[in-house]
Amino acid sequence: MTGRYRVGNCSGFYGDRLSAMREMLEGGPLDVLTGDYLAELTMLILGRDTLRSPDLGYARTFVRQMEDCLGLALERGVKIVSNAGGLNPAALAGRLREVAAGLGLDPAIAHVEGDDVRHLGFEGALTANAYLGAFGIAAALREGADIVVTGRVTDASLVVGPAIARFGWTRTSYDELAGAVVAGHIIECGTQATGGNFSGFRALAEQGADLRRPLGFPIAELAADGSSVITKHEGTGGAATVDTVTAQLVYEIQSAHYLNPDVTALLDTVRLTREGRDRVLVSGTRGAPPPERLKVCLNELGGWRNTVEFVLTGLDLDAKEEWVREQLTPRLTASSVTWTRGGRPALDADTEEGASTLLRCTVMDAAQEPVGREFTAAAVELALASYPGFTMTGPPPSPSPYGIYRPEYADRSAVRHTVVHADGSREVIPDPSAFGPADVSGAGRRPASPAAAPDVPTRRMPLGTFVHARSGDKGGDANLGLWVADDGSPSRERRTAWLIELMSPDKVRELVPEAADKDVDVYALPGLGAVNVLVRGLLGRGVAASTRFDPQAKALGEWVRSRIVDIREDLL
Repeated sequence: MTGRYRVGNCSGFYGDRLSAMREMLEGGPLDVLTGDYLAELTMLILGRDTLRSPDLGYARTFVRQMEDCLGLALERGVKIVSNAGGLNPAALAGRLREVAAGLGLDPAIAHVEGDDVRHLGFEGALTANAYLGAFGIAAALREGADIVVTGRVTDASLVVGPAIARFGWTRTSYDELAGAVVAGHIIECGTQATGGNFSGFRALAEQGADLRRPLGFPIAELAADGSSVITKHEGTGGAATVDTVTAQLVYEIQSAHYLNPDVTALLDTVRLTREGRDRVLVSGTRGAPPPERLKVCLNELGGWRNTVEFVLTGLDLDAKEEWVREQLTPRLTASSVTWTRGGRPALDADTEEGASTLLRCTVMDAAQEPVGREFTAAAVELALASYPGFTMTGPPPSPSPYGIYRPEYADRSAVRHTVVHADGSREVIPDPSAFGPADVSGAGRRPASPAAAPDVPTRRMPLGTFVHARSGDKGGDANLGLWVADDGSPSRERRTAWLIELMSPDKVRELVPEAADKDVDVYALPGLGAVNVLVRGLLGRGVAASTRFDPQAKALGEWVRSRIVDIREDLL
């Protein structure tokens, strides 16, 4: 079949804008509407839900959206594909049938299962879910499903599956599959592709983008050759530009080769072209065989944690910190104690808050008692007996449980990727027959040391003068994408070459002192004007167990953009 196939997104995480499903269905023509509700942390949250009730484990907000929008989706002929099934796609499919019956509707609802691999015996696993591919979703749609809910498939598979069903791609349609993976990766996080969390937001506003109204969710118009156009509904907020699309494309990837269960997408082949207002053509993507083993998202319960925040104000901040730490430390019995302090306030600040900084004490332990009353009482009892101006940002909270994420791998033969069709029949999806290398960490990697700086005039300026950033977490690793702004400058290619030369692992450690003792990988993506940086272990054991100020590294990119570097004058 030919022609463009319009696949939209209405959710980038569990907790995204509840009204987005209706907005997308009413906003213009769509063939498929997808929703991504899962992340590593979400799997932990859903795992704790299942401890309360085995009937839970799915994204309950998706049910609310479907109660509101199911009739509209059927009326408009829009298929719904979502990973909201989480740890219990069968229960979600059953709940949706109840909702449909209550509305007097009879949609064909299928679900995909088999990702739960706890039976493989991973030690301490609360959840263990293999990342499945897209051919199960495709099979369900080919059999006439109106709604397909899944467990832990890769985020991009929500888009790849409908494309396979539409265009008839096979297991070896590597370039086409890779193109759809890229499109799926771009739209999977919702409005992050249309101006959300975007370092160039001020330029968007200056160019006429409306950032005051809710940002429009993205749409991928897919073609049979794997290319796509990223756009959004007319009249919605935000914008789809080369830079907003690049921002999402370099988000939370690793090397220049992006491994998925169905294909390896070669990101250094991707080309982005402005096709018109709010229209970005994604083309040129090449693909290669997928890895032989499947990645597994594993979460285990780690214990309990708590934090108190002391406010230090005015003069003698170092001495105040030292005193309260000396007083509190002997009372602490938790196995892990982490102290962190904010930046030094300005001299002669004209507000009390401006003259203050926060001192945080975070404790973690396998047992609840050392981080509960034992800890909070010790902190509160210092209120009249410690540094001058002693106060806290609020009463110490109750301890909360935390989990630990780690990636594992499973043989495909141990995973039974299964579609349960609307009529109850079951179909096992066969594995691919050809595989590529599992280790692609060398693809596009920069050398460890910086290139010799040319003897040309430079200025000390923020890296963000013409470089954008997007950052996030990959388990305990921090991921940072940096790219040269697509601002019409004739120097863009030379700026790209400069950025690739500049951002060696050693330079990253200089710009991010926390990474001084970390392994750092830097990958060049010159076709996107970008580099991708992976700082291993910066987030400890992952977001739920991290004691870092920014545990998901969401603001790491904005910090790096603010750092001062030597920029060649001929690039300004």
